[in-house]
Amino acid sequence: MFSVVFNLIMPKKQSADAEPTFEEALTKLEGIVEKLEEGDIPLADLVANYEAGTKLLRQCQEKLDLAEQKIEQLKQDGNALTLEPFEA
Repeated sequence: MFSVVFNLIMPKKQSADAEPTFEEALTKLEGIVEKLEEGDIPLADLVANYEAGTKLLRQCQEKLDLAEQKIEQLKQDGNALTLEPFEA
């Protein structure tokens, strides 16, 4: 009983392989950009950071695309759902 209640109250920790949330990925990406902008980074580290940043950027874009699709699907025209382009 306690474990059931505990699992409902406490969120599960992400495993090392779990994809980060949008906010986590964006924060990591911002850190990488700052490192790269400093310019004082060995070439091997630069390439590794660029690769990690590219992966994070792709993850962020995928999450934004999914959110945009959900927003478009939730827009309603009367009682019928209609897809409308998202305008920022």
